Amino acid sequence: MSIAYTLSLTYFNMMSLRAGRVLVTLYALHLGADAFTVGLLAGVFAFFPMLLSYHAGKISDHLGPRWPMTLAALVGTGGMLVPVFMPTMPAVFAAAALSGLSSVFYNLSVQNLVGMQSTAASRARNYSNYAMTVSVANAAGPMMVGFAIDRSGYSTAFICTSLLLLVAFTMLVVRGHTLPPGHRPEPEKPGAPPAGPLPSVWPVVAASALAQGGLDVFLVYVPVYAAGQGISASAIGIIIAMSAAGGFLARIILPQLIARFGALRLFGGALVLGGLCFAAVPLASGALMLGIISFIFGCGMNVSQPISLTLMYNRSPQGRSGAALGLRFAVDNASRLVTPMLFGIATAAMGMGVVFWINAVLLGLGGLVAKMEGKD
Repeated sequence: MSIAYTLSLTYFNMMSLRAGRVLVTLYALHLGADAFTVGLLAGVFAFFPMLLSYHAGKISDHLGPRWPMTLAALVGTGGMLVPVFMPTMPAVFAAAALSGLSSVFYNLSVQNLVGMQSTAASRARNYSNYAMTVSVANAAGPMMVGFAIDRSGYSTAFICTSLLLLVAFTMLVVRGHTLPPGHRPEPEKPGAPPAGPLPSVWPVVAASALAQGGLDVFLVYVPVYAAGQGISASAIGIIIAMSAAGGFLARIILPQLIARFGALRLFGGALVLGGLCFAAVPLASGALMLGIISFIFGCGMNVSQPISLTLMYNRSPQGRSGAALGLRFAVDNASRLVTPMLFGIATAAMGMGVVFWINAVLLGLGGLVAKMEGKD
């Protein structure tokens, strides 16, 4: 099975996932949700990934990627249709929960699949191509949703989002039998230490969680901030898409940047740049300025995924790459669960600006620590 097929599966899933996150946020605002409710909704997306990521990775190791991805695509398709038939706030939360449940099994399996289809020499390149595919999907999804809302309404936008995952489901039903099979890991020797990622990976895991939390706060609260300025749904979709476009640009030259600066030092610089962009958001007004900030933010923050994926796969024990990637995914989603909800509370108490200023400080400090750790 070619890597191109895997990247196609990635594209349809990630376009639907990113479209769904923006769509659910805007629909919640349409139904009258406040900032705290929006933050809680963002946390719901991360609830199942936080709880199930490690076990989902082990399932992917054991069963192979086909069936976890197939069932996940079906669950995600159904989740995006719930608000079409029940246009209420509980239905929006149900859609977010089912989308999160789908993502944990689908994303982990496809990330592991990229590693399984790679050699040691091609793995960094394939993960970079995976990350660029994600960037294109992340740009296309919000733009599709924004224009669908403005032209045809929220129900049509939910249906379009669900159809993307239905395409992935069909591809897996037709050709999924060609994907690599699962296998049981070799049993550990008596008295041997528990298998797991090397200690040197933990700084990357921590930086990845900080970056993921920052990305989620940006993607959740910039639409809220823009909507408060009276910016249209289609323009908000373009603003969010600019972040993905910036990430695509950065990922094209990522191998050269890593060779020059080192992975963790580059990671640290990206976090600092993300912090500066957060600080600039409350000072900006209008779609153009927010779009520029979003593009620069994406250039910095979107290098986190390919760096952490490559390091985690390379340093995981043989036959346990899915579990190791699941550990990273669980930590990332713990950050995604807690961070937006905490900032929802802070916003309700102190106003929208505090979200961006606090994240600016956190990312800046995290970036300095990562750069000091970067000796790889």
